[in-house]
Amino acid sequence: MARVAAGYEVEEQLRAAGAKRVAGIDEVGRGAWAGPVVVCAAVTDFGPPPELPRGKRPPVRLTDSKLLSAAHRSAFAEVLPGWLSGWALGEASAREIDELGMTAALRKAAVRALEALPERPDMVIVDGGHDFLGAPWRVRTEVKADQRSVTVAAASVLAKVYRDRYMAELPGGAEYGFADGSGYPSPVHTAALERLGPTEHHRLSWSYLDDLPRWRHLRVHRDPLAGEGQLSLM
Repeated sequence: MARVAAGYEVEEQLRAAGAKRVAGIDEVGRGAWAGPVVVCAAVTDFGPPPELPRGKRPPVRLTDSKLLSAAHRSAFAEVLPGWLSGWALGEASAREIDELGMTAALRKAAVRALEALPERPDMVIVDGGHDFLGAPWRVRTEVKADQRSVTVAAASVLAKVYRDRYMAELPGGAEYGFADGSGYPSPVHTAALERLGPTEHHRLSWSYLDDLPRWRHLRVHRDPLAGEGQLSLM
């Protein structure tokens, strides 16, 4: 059950400062061992956020996806696309993460999402204290924006539901627990890696391979002197 409902606090501040079209973005998959990093960009028309009715009990209100149950996330994911005035997903693959590093890959995914919106926003709210987006985008960073900003909360729900479903459907992912763990570290995931090694969906530049002697030779590193996209084996 959600305990903190997102509102328009941040959006109203930006609108008062002259922003006409505000997008909120949020990412999912940054800490996973496998799969893409996914970013959703969402824009509203400042209407009342959707709620999930629960009979005589108080409705479930929109907030950070991590504070919602899986059932409530899925329910919100059904209504949000029709309620938002614009939304889009962008992702960067495991190979792009290996080639570019997480920060650059995250920016690539975010730009893909923002450029896919029906109209370009003139301000972007980024959850957290780090602006990984940068120029030419105008960015407002906000810690816990997914609990304070309706657009970021909506983006967090749509990104997580999309990625969870994507990981659950990957061929061969059952052995690694992708349906339940979405590619994040877990005992099931670790045991499968020790037994079977990484798949094409795994990030080969990540340090978990250092703890797998049988597969350590597959670890790749970016060469900072060779330019973007240059990989070498450990």
